Amino acid sequence: MTETLSSLAETFKNVGVSRAYGPAVTVDGEELIPVALVSFGFGGGGNSDAGSAALGDGQDTAAGGGGGGFVLPLGVYCRNPGGHVTFRPNTIALLAGLAPLVCAVGYTVRGILRARRR
Repeated sequence: MTETLSSLAETFKNVGVSRAYGPAVTVDGEELIPVALVSFGFGGGGNSDAGSAALGDGQDTAAGGGGGGFVLPLGVYCRNPGGHVTFRPNTIALLAGLAPLVCAVGYTVRGILRARRR
């Protein structure tokens, strides 16, 4: 189990900016660089109560692990032939990413208003 987690950690050790920014692509004379929000995580564990003495008593040991991640495309950086760079957001991803923030702000404002009424 330890070897597997060490292997995963070593594999993802150098992951960084290269995962958030894609390779540049030229479309109709504009250079496009895709941008994404990338997140992933891994975990593992085992039954530490069942030591080597427990194996002699017929008890089983347990161990496991898993991982997951997601990628949210945020938009693209565009550079026109004149060299001007702009960011074009992905509207759907922007709305999906802002929805939890808008809800949190709404609940906070509601709580503040309720506290001021009392």
